[in-house]
Amino acid sequence: MKAFYKAAAFILGAALFFSACTPNGGSALIKDAGAVSPADSAAETHYSIALVMKTLTNPFFVDMENGARKAEDELGIRLIVKTGAQETSIEQQIQIVQELIHEEVDAIVIAPGSSVDLVEILKKAQDAGIVIINIDNRLDAEECRKQGLVGVPFVSVRNDDAAYLSAKTIADRVTDPAQAAIIEGIREAENAELRRQGAVRAFEENPNIEIVASESANWKIDEAYEQAKAIFKAHPSIEMVFCANDMMALGVIQFLKEADRQDVLLAGFDNLDDMRDAIRDGWAVVTVDQQADVQGYTGIVTAVKLLDGQTVDLETFVDAKVITEDNVGL
Repeated sequence: MKAFYKAAAFILGAALFFSACTPNGGSALIKDAGAVSPADSAAETHYSIALVMKTLTNPFFVDMENGARKAEDELGIRLIVKTGAQETSIEQQIQIVQELIHEEVDAIVIAPGSSVDLVEILKKAQDAGIVIINIDNRLDAEECRKQGLVGVPFVSVRNDDAAYLSAKTIADRVTDPAQAAIIEGIREAENAELRRQGAVRAFEENPNIEIVASESANWKIDEAYEQAKAIFKAHPSIEMVFCANDMMALGVIQFLKEADRQDVLLAGFDNLDDMRDAIRDGWAVVTVDQQADVQGYTGIVTAVKLLDGQTVDLETFVDAKVITEDNVGL
């Protein structure tokens, strides 16, 4: 049966236009994840599927695992969950994939810490007959072409549009000249770059706003705190900050509380519980729910469909929901 799955994976890779990963704006049909159903997959497949995430220190990935566990229960698979120690543990993720190749799992559903550095090892996994599903952070299309990694479905939100909506929520409140800062994620990660671009677009649409700083805090709460201290020391008149995830937003909030700066408009991304509390308490204005559980669930369902020999969309985009004081309690 393993040989059959390897052959099926090879045929599927060819059928998906011989594409390298999934290019931004690909031609495949894009559908809402709510339409994804495991009903047409085998009820008791007993496939071995690994979910590889960046870390479990960020509650976002805990939610992602919860969604994958739901799919595990529904589909009768064996789910293996692996994570790095932190979101910057790229080498550890590479080692995890190497180990999964040796274990001969049927599929790997991965939220890569780096869009580039994981491609080579994932190509080796694909060559070993393992189905690859990319969720959350898209693998780099050029690196995929270079390495020959083909036909990898992608499940995520539209990060640029979601970040735009978050930053626009605070930008629309500004009618006088004001300064803004952006706290970026890991710069080698495509989702971090897309979120930066979305925030820049939102701020630049308001002619009153000047972006005076854009620095990376690598998704980390402590680095965001230190970046906030440095940025506000250099630009004490900053009135708004967009953070590319809520962990970094919480680091900025820590600084703002120490500096007694509740006048700063803060936007985040991830809809963590602590960020929702910050919105209720007036320390933040907005965050974005990118439905990590739906991404995890959909990634596993997609893997099972491929292992069952079904065709799937190259891109599936989950709806992003803007969370403000108006709906934070819902």
